[in-house]
Amino acid sequence: MAEQPFTDDEYAFLRHVRFGELPLAVRPDQRVELTEVESRSERPEPLDDPVHWNLRHAG
Repeated sequence: MAEQPFTDDEYAFLRHVRFGELPLAVRPDQRVELTEVESRSERPEPLDDPVHWNLRHAG
């Protein structure tokens, strides 16, 4: 039977040299940044024009 060219420790060293270390794991609460905002105080007047209604609602 053929002898392995490297031991497990040598393979581990070669992987470390080639790929380096993995970055630290990111916790789920760090993945998304939440920002509190105030509610919109000014809303545009609704348009009764059928052309605008069709454009907005793809009618």
